[in-house]
Amino acid sequence: MADVDMHEHSEPNAKQNPLEQLLFYVGSVAMLAVIAVEALSVLGRHFSLPFIGAIEIIQALILIAACAATVYTTLRTGHAAVRLLTNRFSSIAQQRLLQVNSLLAAVFFAGLAIGLFWLAYDSWNSYEESEVLHISYLPLRAIATLSAFIAMMVFLYGTVQRGKQQ
Repeated sequence: MADVDMHEHSEPNAKQNPLEQLLFYVGSVAMLAVIAVEALSVLGRHFSLPFIGAIEIIQALILIAACAATVYTTLRTGHAAVRLLTNRFSSIAQQRLLQVNSLLAAVFFAGLAIGLFWLAYDSWNSYEESEVLHISYLPLRAIATLSAFIAMMVFLYGTVQRGKQQ
C-alpha cells in the first residue's frame, strides 16, 4: 500500500489564525451558495421557472471557493503527498526534497499569477463580462491572481525556512 500522507504533517485540529478562519468561512459560504443556486435552478426547471444565469453565478462562486481553498490549504501545509520513495531517504535528503518541492511549487504559482495578471492586463479596457448576467471578469481575475500570488509567497517562505533549518 502506498504511503499517503499530508504534506508537512499538517494537524487538522491545529488552531487557525484569523486569516485561515476567514478563508475557511469565505470558501464555505461560497460552496453553500453554489448548492443554494443549483437547488433553486433545479426547482425552477421543475416548475417551469428557469433560473436565468445560474451557471454564471455558480462559476463565479466556485472560483471564489477554489481560491480560498488553495490559499487555506497552502497556509496549513495541507497539500496531499505520496511518500512512497521519499520515506526511504535520509532525513536530510527528505528536507532537501521538501525545499525543492516548495521552490518548484512557488515557481508554478508564480507562473500562474503572472499568466492571470497578463490576462487581466490585456483585457483591462475591454470590459469583458459574462453573457447573461454581465458579471465582470476583472474582479474574478483579480481574486485568482491574488490567491496564486499568496500561495507563491507561502511556498517561498517555506523554502527560506527550510534553508534556515539546514
